[in-house]
Amino acid sequence: MTVLAIFPLVPDPLRLSLKQRWSRALVATLGIRLEIHGETPPAGAMIVANHVSWVDIFAINALTPAAFISKAEVRQWPLIGWLAQHNDTVFLRRGSRGHARIVNTEIVRLMQSGKPVALFPEGTTTDGSHLLHFHGALLQPAIDAGAPIAPVAIRYLEADGALALAPAYIGEMSLVACITNIIAAHGLRARLTCLPPIRDDHGHRKVLNARLHAAIAAELG
Repeated sequence: MTVLAIFPLVPDPLRLSLKQRWSRALVATLGIRLEIHGETPPAGAMIVANHVSWVDIFAINALTPAAFISKAEVRQWPLIGWLAQHNDTVFLRRGSRGHARIVNTEIVRLMQSGKPVALFPEGTTTDGSHLLHFHGALLQPAIDAGAPIAPVAIRYLEADGALALAPAYIGEMSLVACITNIIAAHGLRARLTCLPPIRDDHGHRKVLNARLHAAIAAELG
């Protein structure tokens, strides 16, 4: 509890370094080997990734410490909500255009300060075997800021290279059940493939959204 209390108060560079180290340690503790392919997303980029598991957040933070965009309800979750609130999480209240403008401004501020901001545009998780439609509204802050948008394909693999389903956090599954599945598996790998960053297509958000979806879909096969 002392560490949790001090964490939000330490200087920003140290806090980001600690977040990366703790995320790598957590992934390793779960028995998952992290594999990084491609170049790390540049500073101030918007990271766009497919979403399979709660582990995705720690895998991305292990790659590069990032702020995340999350639904507002997470703020009320015990402990996790407190940690999210003190880790540059941007909470989105759905259905409010006025709030969306405030959120967009905050995302632009974070990226312009050099922090990557991570987004899961599917809006929910899958088992990793397919890719859902991308909701592209939150790409607008990256377009407004002129920031690079870095697609990252996340895939969990068994020791033999087959798709691993144990990390999938889907449906009504509880967090405890998901953690149990992960621990029971052996030789799991989390492969993060960092694809070349994409700049906006002269403000055409739908075209940009389609390019990002196609890039990640192609990498996932």
